[in-house]
Amino acid sequence: MSSLLLFENNMKEPDDNNHHNHTRDDRSEWENLMGATNPRDTTIQIVLSLLLGTTAFFAFCFLRPRWKNLYAARKRTSKHAGIATLPELPDTMFGWILPLWRISEQQVLASAGLDAYVFLTFFKMAMKFLIVTLGFSLVVIKPVHDAYPDDDDDDDFGKNGTHHNDTDLWIRQGLKRSVRLFEGNGTGGGGNWTVPFFPENLESDYLWMYIVFAYLFSGILIYLVISTTRKVIEVRQEFLGTQTTVTDRTIRLSGIPKDLQDEERIKEFIESLEIGHVERVVLCRNWRDLDKAMAKRTDLLRKLEEAWTIHLGYRRIERNLETLPIAQPSPPEPLIDADANDDANENGNLMGRSEGSVRPYSKPRPKTTIRYGRFWFQRTQVDAIDYYTERLREADEHVMELRKKEFPTTPLAFVTMDSVASCQMAIQAVLDPSPLQFIAKQSPEPVDVIWENTYISKRRRIIRNWTVTSIIVFLTIFWSVLFIPIAGLLNVETIGKVVPGLADVLKDHKYIRSLVNTQLPTAIASLLMVLVPYLYYYLSWCQGQISKGDIELSIISKNFFFTFFNFFIVFTVLGTASKFYEVFAKFGDAIRDIQKVAWTMAYSLGRLLNFYVNFIILQGVGLFPFRMLEVGSVCLYPIMLIGAKTPRDYAELVQPPVFSYGFYLPNAMLIFIICMVYSVLRSSWQVLLAGFLYFALGHYCYKYQLLYAMDHRQQTSGRAWTMICERIFIGMILFQLTTAGQLILKGAIARSVMMVPLLVTTVWVMIIEMSTMTTTPTSNRKLVITAHRDTLQA
Repeated sequence: MSSLLLFENNMKEPDDNNHHNHTRDDRSEWENLMGATNPRDTTIQIVLSLLLGTTAFFAFCFLRPRWKNLYAARKRTSKHAGIATLPELPDTMFGWILPLWRISEQQVLASAGLDAYVFLTFFKMAMKFLIVTLGFSLVVIKPVHDAYPDDDDDDDFGKNGTHHNDTDLWIRQGLKRSVRLFEGNGTGGGGNWTVPFFPENLESDYLWMYIVFAYLFSGILIYLVISTTRKVIEVRQEFLGTQTTVTDRTIRLSGIPKDLQDEERIKEFIESLEIGHVERVVLCRNWRDLDKAMAKRTDLLRKLEEAWTIHLGYRRIERNLETLPIAQPSPPEPLIDADANDDANENGNLMGRSEGSVRPYSKPRPKTTIRYGRFWFQRTQVDAIDYYTERLREADEHVMELRKKEFPTTPLAFVTMDSVASCQMAIQAVLDPSPLQFIAKQSPEPVDVIWENTYISKRRRIIRNWTVTSIIVFLTIFWSVLFIPIAGLLNVETIGKVVPGLADVLKDHKYIRSLVNTQLPTAIASLLMVLVPYLYYYLSWCQGQISKGDIELSIISKNFFFTFFNFFIVFTVLGTASKFYEVFAKFGDAIRDIQKVAWTMAYSLGRLLNFYVNFIILQGVGLFPFRMLEVGSVCLYPIMLIGAKTPRDYAELVQPPVFSYGFYLPNAMLIFIICMVYSVLRSSWQVLLAGFLYFALGHYCYKYQLLYAMDHRQQTSGRAWTMICERIFIGMILFQLTTAGQLILKGAIARSVMMVPLLVTTVWVMIIEMSTMTTTPTSNRKLVITAHRDTLQA
């Protein structure tokens, strides 16, 4: 009854033709801008992506056996024991493909760790879900949609030459497809609108397909998430149980009270819990002065190395072309001082060299400029080697003095237990009933600990977190506003106001116009999704996290928020209006009418389907081969080579690039959510097929990089899986809301209510699943221990 009254009230609203025609024109401009109305745009996108991807792929296959220091850097430089189990890939053009495919999950786990295993497992789970939904889409959903075309789409508007307002579109769809939901047993216009619920055309009404497949796809995804989670937990249990390193036996204990900030007291406290013996306790102190002294010493050391390198120059053998090769001089060796030992002098005499000889290939000793006097206005040049040698000696003495100093303690310590089991029990235990005291977590590796953040005060860390949060809120608004002028600049009409000649060319050449409408939006979106994560990466480092693994998780969270909200949600909202003030006007209307929220999202998603298809094709087919090519490292190598002087600089050049999950995982989760949202809509097979190709190619690309090419030192023990599952459930809820919005868009308001039980069930399963994954991986119950500190203090 309420839905019927809503129809009747909407019929009574005044119709402002000029306003609605203007709105329709703006919407059409946005749809053309996003490449969402012309199928030719998708064809052009496929051709260009294939051209881009195949070129990069063949270039990689050609360069891989020739640049092994780059494309097999991790295999050649890493000292990890598990890497030895990886097979050597053949040097042929395509011979590496099948051996890489045959590498098992156990080999991935042994050589790359839990993080890489979890990352690749998400891609495999996504492929399973998408191949199932793609099958249903091709067999059932597409034929049904083909049998029931939307004759209220833009085609009718174009044929009729007029534009109807959105309310009329909603009314006609509702009266056409779902009016029998409210019809009774009466006849004519006086029928009873309150008795029956199900329509007489139940079997022929295709809108029930949305509800059936929403329940089916949600059930399939929930099953995959739960089964994969159980497998990940079992693998994590087995993996952590087999680790015997010092790091695996060490816990990070934070929130230590002031009266217990002592190594012996902490050891007595842990051992009093009777969960194992403590081998060593490292209580963090305020080492700020020592860290500054070490940083200064490192800087002086590199300058001294650079000075010696400039002085010695590039050493090579100078050949005399008039003599035979057997009479050529030996390679030059370091100078032998007059006060060298007897063995060196004897060796020098036997080799025919005098003690005081000057190296023939050495350069003049370099000079350095030092400033002195008032305001440092006076300067002089001194011998760089002698100057930095003296400065380095002073720095060494200063560091030795600081190491003898007693620094103030901090409420953080690293406790090494006698076994991994004892360590895991301590992590499970509630060591103190007081909040935020004696919180035990798995310790990161020493190389992953950010030691300068260990002595940051709690107050300063809170201020940093709130500051970064405020910056992210501001950036969220900034990106949302930025998308609107960018969209306006890409419009042909807007370009005509700036460059009229270019606009005329675009209007006269449909293929060039399709290229602009397709490539520019997806290219700008891809560029933003590549550059913006670096900003969030910097912000995550400013928060004061203790380990690089925690920073990695923070980067994943921040970048996903950007891609999901600013790219997906904001773009979807902008799909209904291309004017800045209209966004806020429609936002206010949506707040007053919750049905318009679902209607707006559903309508815009249908209009932007081709844009997201183009985006996924570019990300998968076009850009994944470029990621294997590592274009960034190749381009930066000559620049870094120019500035390299010392052996240390050259050694850093051959280090493998670092793989950061925070740069790649958020994009993959976003594309999975997009595929899920579109899984039951018209032409959903296009998005699902593009998404399947994305995850198939991505799994292969990332598998090679994680095993052979790139280093990934930030070990988070697979904690990213919890974040992945949480985002999947969020996407599932959005999928169910948009499905309900599609039913509202087509007038089936009563049937959209049937999505409520599915929403409630999904939220309930998410809560249960999240609580299950937050428990410890080695036990199903928590060990609760109440510590009696009073006995220790006595």
